[in-house]
Amino acid sequence: MNEIFHKAKQASRELNLLSDEKINATLLHLADATEAAEVSILEANARDLARMDESNPMYDRLRLTPDRIREIADATRSVAALPSPLGKTLAEWTQPNGMTIKKVSVPFGVIGIIYEARPNVTFDVFSLCFKSGSAVVMKGGHDAEESNAAITALIHSVLREEGINEAVATMLPVEREYTAALLGAVGYVDLIIPRGGRGLIDYVRDNSRVPVIETGAGLCHTYFHTSGDLAKGVRIVMNAKTRRVSVCNALDCLLIDANRLPDLANLVMPMAEKKVEIAADPQTFAALEGKYPYLVHASDEAWDTEWRDYKMAIRTVADATEAIEHIAKHGSGHSECIVAEDEAVCNRFCKEVDASCVYANVPTSFTDGGQFGFGAEIGISTQKLHARGPMGLPEITTYKYLITGDAPIRP
Repeated sequence: MNEIFHKAKQASRELNLLSDEKINATLLHLADATEAAEVSILEANARDLARMDESNPMYDRLRLTPDRIREIADATRSVAALPSPLGKTLAEWTQPNGMTIKKVSVPFGVIGIIYEARPNVTFDVFSLCFKSGSAVVMKGGHDAEESNAAITALIHSVLREEGINEAVATMLPVEREYTAALLGAVGYVDLIIPRGGRGLIDYVRDNSRVPVIETGAGLCHTYFHTSGDLAKGVRIVMNAKTRRVSVCNALDCLLIDANRLPDLANLVMPMAEKKVEIAADPQTFAALEGKYPYLVHASDEAWDTEWRDYKMAIRTVADATEAIEHIAKHGSGHSECIVAEDEAVCNRFCKEVDASCVYANVPTSFTDGGQFGFGAEIGISTQKLHARGPMGLPEITTYKYLITGDAPIRP
């Protein structure tokens, strides 16, 4: 394992010598090659899908389609089109002794990514790490083993044709001992980013000897305020919950002011088409009983559940204060939304709610690097040190100080 990590470290130094033009040309080459290899990628993905029950919510995350292949290729081209995050002077000043100090953006070096059944992540993290000058060591899950192998082989073929060290992109075997080795690769790997559910993220955070940026786990709320517009609320709730239920920005809990309960059935009824099960508190249950077909009583655990399925919780609150307190107690710091026409309460919500992304009259489904104009994302950080929210190119660079002078002497 140390030999694998050593090769990645060496490749990261070689990557520093590539011009931005060469990096962009390689990414464009990969985008074209991805579309050309559509059939073989989908065949590998089909073998992975055959091992998973279609009713599993993770099935959609695992599944690739011709449209998704084209979206992946377009995202790779978008990353190539972005300005390089490297070599930027973030600050510069001269001391009285004539010493000039520059703070300049530089690559991390080697970034380790541990993720679950999302083969598109393999493309995303390679393109972002490559563009930002870092080698990447990837540890995918068993569910996507065939897909990731095919994608990695494609990336390596493009790197060979471009004359670039293949070790800038390394896919580790799926066995668990390789995860442990990656988490202990001090001196070789500079940063670990986990992408997946709470269990994976907790495991990585608790066991890694390499610095970690927490990403992914998203227990997301939407609060429908007294002043909320019903038509807007229907669109926002439906999109946030049902666009893709298995992703981290999907809606998990709807909070609604008590005096808007008469509108609740109309607010959630479109979700019945998708057979979304609602776990309701007593007030909510009484308001929906006989009006919504997929209704159950909420357990105490419902308020702390990231469903990743066609399920959600609804709780009735007295006012904005109670809604904000609920989010503070149960939220994961990912994405939170308010539906309200009252500008003052929107401002209060945006100031008081502690999350990486806070929305007013916009669904949480927009928490995504591509939607933010980042080309793609390496993850969505729910912590506060170094990076927060969708992480694009600037968030996966660090900086160094460059100091020049004419032989000043420190007294």
